[in-house]
Parts: sequence; structure tokens; C-alpha cells
Amino acid sequence: MTDKLNRFWPLIASVAFAVLLAANAAQSAATLKEARSSLPIDAPSAQQAFADAPDGVDPIVTGPVSAAFKQRQDAANCDSAVWPNIPMVCYPD
Repeated sequence: MTDKLNRFWPLIASVAFAVLLAANAAQSAATLKEARSSLPIDAPSAQQAFADAPDGVDPIVTGPVSAAFKQRQDAANCDSAVWPNIPMVCYPD
């Protein structure tokens, strides 16, 4: 009996891992959607805020920043943002 059961442990472990992975993906998607919806609609765009920079302003920060700022940048997908569609949340206050 135990020999037959031992054959199924890899399958059971794989299914459990897949369920955990799916739950994590769903939670990440919900968190990302919530973060995007929290951005104010009437916030000025980076193009408006930096109108004197016709080639754009890179949102890469070279100095120390807080963990909360890094989380805001991750939530707003600042790494993949392209000028002029860079949210102001990507820039430090």
C-alpha cells in the first residue's frame, strides 16, 4: 500500500505548488490593481511637470530613498515607463 502511495507524492506536491503559485499571482494582481487605482486622476503628468526638458527626465533615483518610495515605484511600474507616459509617483517628492 505505501509503495503505491509513494508514487503519487510528487504529483501531490506539484499540485500543491501550483495552487500556491496561482494564489500568489492572484494576490499580486489585486495589489497592483489597487495601487494603480489609488493614483489621483488629476495629477500632473511628468511631461507637464518637466516641460523645460523636451527630451524627458529619467525617473532613476541615484541617492538613498525609503522602502515605501521603492514600493510605490514598483506598484506604478516605473521600470517599464517610457517618456512622456511616466507617472509622477516615479519621482521623489
